[in-house]
Amino acid sequence: MAFLCLQLQASRGQIRTLPVITHHFRDRTDPRLGRLCRHELLDISVIAIGAVICGQQAWTEIAFYGQDRYDWLKTFLRLPNGIPSHDTFRYVFSRLDPAAFQRCFAGWLEALSKATDLKHLAIDGKARRGSLDRAHGQAPLHLVSAWATANHLTLGPVAVADQSNEITAIPRLLKVLDIVGAIVTIDALGCQKDIAAQVREQGGDDVLAVKDKQPRLLEDIQEAVADHLDRLGPDGDASCLETVDVGQGRKEGRTSTLVTDLSKIRDRELWPDLHGVCIAVNERTVGEETSREARY
Repeated sequence: MAFLCLQLQASRGQIRTLPVITHHFRDRTDPRLGRLCRHELLDISVIAIGAVICGQQAWTEIAFYGQDRYDWLKTFLRLPNGIPSHDTFRYVFSRLDPAAFQRCFAGWLEALSKATDLKHLAIDGKARRGSLDRAHGQAPLHLVSAWATANHLTLGPVAVADQSNEITAIPRLLKVLDIVGAIVTIDALGCQKDIAAQVREQGGDDVLAVKDKQPRLLEDIQEAVADHLDRLGPDGDASCLETVDVGQGRKEGRTSTLVTDLSKIRDRELWPDLHGVCIAVNERTVGEETSREARY
């Protein structure tokens, strides 16, 4: 729905994203014979992208999406012969050059990220539900994408062979995003020196989760936090934030403590512009059961 909302805002003069998507997809090579083209390639591409982002998957669903929104689509697409049939969508996309389409899509995403003034990007990898096909030996599809928390927008999904390849996909995803001034958060799999360096080179700041895959760094952070808390004392000035959420029979408290004394971090010079390390403690109570988790 993010695509649809942005387009509606554009039509009301609030955000000019419509020229962006049409501009980036206008010059692709049409794989069809000219005399057989009743529908423009740009129209087919934009309708399909909007339909898929809004949750449509089958070619018939994409065609129905176009028919249902014909009056609105006509405000920025030519549609000389109306909405293409589902057979037309299938025929065209089966013949498009995937690499060329990806370049157009990446260019649109880059422009979109600039237009939406991104502040916080959460990068994460997930397996696409329903993509596992054991009968045909097809592994589940893994995607790495960036979630713009304030904009409620998913940007730049990059497909990877499996979870282990997310490390190589994250740098490719970052390259198509404008992250100047943004905070980029990444889970422990992306806690890599090269990725941190790339975020800083592109003008962003990073907050990286640390787990057992970085044992030396994790050990150093734990020692730094323990030393900080030992020296703090009951009257010390802690750099911490506490929040409590209560509702639906549960109580969840979160305490985050920031440590800027990096003398315990042996490899701190390998992490560009490292400012501090942090422990985040979550305590969750549901009924009589209480669980506690510490993250670094």
